[in-house]
Amino acid sequence: MSVNNMDNNGCSEKICIQGKKVFDACMKQSTLQQITVSVSDVNPPSPSEPLKFVSCKSTSTEGQVENLVVERLKERPRYGRVEADIVIPVEVTYIDSNNVEGTGMGTVTLPVDVVMYLPEPSIIPYRIEASVSAVSPEGNFAQSQVIDEVTYYNFAINCCVTAIIKVTMDVELIVPSYGYAVIPPCQDYTEEVCSGYFELPLYPGAPTGNN
Repeated sequence: MSVNNMDNNGCSEKICIQGKKVFDACMKQSTLQQITVSVSDVNPPSPSEPLKFVSCKSTSTEGQVENLVVERLKERPRYGRVEADIVIPVEVTYIDSNNVEGTGMGTVTLPVDVVMYLPEPSIIPYRIEASVSAVSPEGNFAQSQVIDEVTYYNFAINCCVTAIIKVTMDVELIVPSYGYAVIPPCQDYTEEVCSGYFELPLYPGAPTGNN
């Protein structure tokens, strides 16, 4: 690898850094109505049915991209149609018939069909990634079912979903540098129990010790 440390004028340092380059990104927000979330890995185990839905929220900001299909557009060769299912891990909170609160894990799926900029063909491939967030304040318990000896508790929920779809690639970049960052010392937390007391004057109307 060839890296010149100075520019033509010898004024600024150039460094090589390794990182993730985002070629394109777009945000999709959607309200998913009455979708089914199958919950497993409940805690505590074996809740007493019926269950009462309390809330649902995502447990990670990273969504799993499944069923991905990318097709370059003939009329716009630098762009492509990106179809995928963005799977978002969620945690459902409920109360069982014995008034015991519990939680379980499930997923919410957001289908996307968007047009995005695609880098030119290269040895290093690009990736399609998704940053996600989901929350649901409304839902109802439907039923439980046993599949392959695993009990799933099904909820029908309305879910607010945000997904940022990105076209990324791990690259080495040459960038100008202003030197290393200066890291300030940490400021220790101390509970000043005497704060305000030591600032009082010794006698009424007398100057304080700081004056």
